[in-house]
Amino acid sequence: MTFFDILDVLGTVAFAISGALMAMHRKLDLFGIFIIAFVTAIGGGTLRDVLIGNTPVSWMQNTLTIYLIGSVTIIAIIFRNKLGYLSKSLFLFDTIGLGIFTIIGVETGIQSGLEPIVSIALGAMTGCFGGVIRDTLCNEIPVIFKKEIYATASITGGVCFMTLYIYQIDQNVIYILTTLLIIAIRLLVVKYKVSLPLFTVKN
Repeated sequence: MTFFDILDVLGTVAFAISGALMAMHRKLDLFGIFIIAFVTAIGGGTLRDVLIGNTPVSWMQNTLTIYLIGSVTIIAIIFRNKLGYLSKSLFLFDTIGLGIFTIIGVETGIQSGLEPIVSIALGAMTGCFGGVIRDTLCNEIPVIFKKEIYATASITGGVCFMTLYIYQIDQNVIYILTTLLIIAIRLLVVKYKVSLPLFTVKN
């Protein structure tokens, strides 16, 4: 198993827990928890694979992903009270998933021979859209559309990834630095309440 594969597993675990926590917070039943965990973990990657024509999509080719998500969801349910405050745990796992899945999307774009800007966009889609589906199904306004800096952190990480890649920095170093950058941005902007400007239309 390569370092890239390990990151893929960690990202899947993080987003599956994020989805399960959201579902439990919304008081969904057992089936609902599994569905939300599943779509959160595979949503962005599925969109990515469809856009680049990589079908059947990755989780259909590697069914271990399904078993991994199922196992993680069961663990999250069993230890739900050990994860601390749901909102803080949800934020943490969502942030980790965003960082890891962003670099997976960018790397996939590069391996597919896409232009740098397209690879960065692919990274943002991979990192963000699982959360968009999760929030939509849970009747929440997706965090990507709120004032929180979410997609911006993903795009910034994607730009960092491409810059380091162009300068031929060691691949594993790129993975680690980019992931940590995205996580750090999310933690800092939430801690210091930094947000993008809002625009409203007067009635």
